[in-house]
Amino acid sequence: MEKMDGKTMDIVAENIGKLKELFPEAFTEGKVDFEALKEMLGTFVDERDERYSFTWNGKSKARMIAQTPSTGTLRPCKEESVDWDSTQNIFIEGDNLEVLKLLQKSYHKKVKMIYIDPPYNTGKDFVYKDNFKDNIKNYKEITGQVDGEGRNLSNNPETSGRYHTDWLNMMYPRLKLARNLLKDDGVIVIHIDENEYPNLEKMLSEIFGEENNLGTIVWDKRNPKGDATGVAQQHELVSLYCKNREYFKDNGNFKRPKENAEAMLNKVEQLISTNGGVNDTVRAKYKEWLKKQDFSGGEKAYNLIDDKGRVYQSVSMAWPNKKKAPDEYFTPLVHPLTKKECVVPDRGWRNPVATMQELLKNDLVLFGADETTQPRRKYLLSENLYENVSSLIYYGGSDDALLSELGVWFDTPKVVDVSKKLILPICKEEDILLDFFAGSATSAHALVKLNSEDKEKRKFIMVQLPELCDEKSEAFKSGYKTIAEISKERIRRAATKIKEENPDYDGDLVLPQLKLEN
Repeated sequence: MEKMDGKTMDIVAENIGKLKELFPEAFTEGKVDFEALKEMLGTFVDERDERYSFTWNGKSKARMIAQTPSTGTLRPCKEESVDWDSTQNIFIEGDNLEVLKLLQKSYHKKVKMIYIDPPYNTGKDFVYKDNFKDNIKNYKEITGQVDGEGRNLSNNPETSGRYHTDWLNMMYPRLKLARNLLKDDGVIVIHIDENEYPNLEKMLSEIFGEENNLGTIVWDKRNPKGDATGVAQQHELVSLYCKNREYFKDNGNFKRPKENAEAMLNKVEQLISTNGGVNDTVRAKYKEWLKKQDFSGGEKAYNLIDDKGRVYQSVSMAWPNKKKAPDEYFTPLVHPLTKKECVVPDRGWRNPVATMQELLKNDLVLFGADETTQPRRKYLLSENLYENVSSLIYYGGSDDALLSELGVWFDTPKVVDVSKKLILPICKEEDILLDFFAGSATSAHALVKLNSEDKEKRKFIMVQLPELCDEKSEAFKSGYKTIAEISKERIRRAATKIKEENPDYDGDLVLPQLKLEN
């Protein structure tokens, strides 16, 4: 005889479970969407009543919260600050929603880059006081996933959308307020994982406009998750949206330096200096050195050195389009030795006559042994030090050792080197970067490190809630009571380390502090 638990069968729950098996499209966050169910059963709504929209329970309230004035005040904390009178960096301790409201007047359209790493929504309760939070039991009841006695109405509760609404309601007002702070050519950059990426993209398209989507960068962390039921994710995603595409296009200069170009040019200069000028020995040693480097294929293509010591790669000069080029693009080049006309590409040259003559004048045309070989162009590394921002970042390491060296502990921080790659093409000169989910303040560390390297004067505003550290964590055991304390101390210690490594650097490394008071 089977053991009985003494409880009656929940017929309603059983029926809903069977219904979900047949019509999963008719369920949203565990609740039955009766209009969708009608359509599944053949009762169609009038198309005139349909429109594309992205909505969830609480969206109107989230929108209203963004428009509600703050009741808080930012109080200077000079006693905790370093060199209060001279620095232009700011650290603010408090609820980021209230802080964003308070920044609206002073920083309206002044921030070049908003760079955040928000909660990834892995199912834990949010700590923000506007989070509409309920414990998991109450939330399941509200969304119809359990009955009053806590019994599941969902067949697969672990994969249902029960957490999306909380996360969206937390993020929506913050992103609405954040947009107001961006300059017209400003950019928001957001780290996210696969759980909320689809919802984040929809929300950003609504707030910033779909036309301002700059794309998504995939950060390949080289380490697939070990607890996956389906595909093991080994990447995170980074969403980028600009404030106004036209302004960004005209003023953004969205390029990044070729990562290893300087090292390559320096190596060639060193080889020429130690081997008696440009010769075959220099060229062979450079190629041998280049093969051993962990550079991209694009960088390793610059494996040639001309008689002037210029590093280059050989590229085609053929017309790149399928359609035939204009007549003047078919003017032959004369071989310097045979004095005969060289082979012309079938669809013509890439450049008009005037440009081709300029290339010849500057010794940027590569001829073959005779006129039967089609000439190619020297593509100089020194003239192509910048490249487009790629949709891929490969970085498999962590900053655990760096944080340990600084005496700072934090779970899953952003990585300084990855943050630098994302900041560099956007935030330049004296631009302001805002991070209102500061966490361990990686973005501040990365920005100051960039300033020390390229002598720019970027500034940051960090915002962090004084969220209590877990008493079992290394951070708490080391004396850090809140995450805000970790953020502040990490900035101080990183600044000290950067100054030690760059004693001649006189940039802004100090930290003024403000606290939110209600």
